[in-house]
Amino acid sequence: MNIPSELKYTKDHEWIRIEGDIATVGITDFAQGELGDIVYVEVETLDETLDKEEVFGTVEAVKTVSDLFLPLSGEIIEFNTDLEDEPEKVNSDPYGAGWMVKIKLNEPSEIEELLSAEGYKELIGA
Repeated sequence: MNIPSELKYTKDHEWIRIEGDIATVGITDFAQGELGDIVYVEVETLDETLDKEEVFGTVEAVKTVSDLFLPLSGEIIEFNTDLEDEPEKVNSDPYGAGWMVKIKLNEPSEIEELLSAEGYKELIGA
């Protein structure tokens, strides 16, 4: 299982890449494996400002639909539109082409509350 050490993580199985005041968010390799084949990603919160842990979208797999929770407060400034036609990128490349949204951060101090790769490994028992 791939858990890149340079990323941050949440208990909801999302990863976060911080670049200045922009955070890129996706779901982890563990999460996509648990969900199975992803057939649809929906994000209807583009250009909205949401609080940490609010639902920003859903991911639909063959077996289930799961809410996506915002890991950090901020404005959703970009959605990975490639996922509209190729949602399977979340399965094949969860930390690369399968990213979901980019957020302009409102509260950079919230980053300190995220899990490290080691903390996430402990959470999932890896």
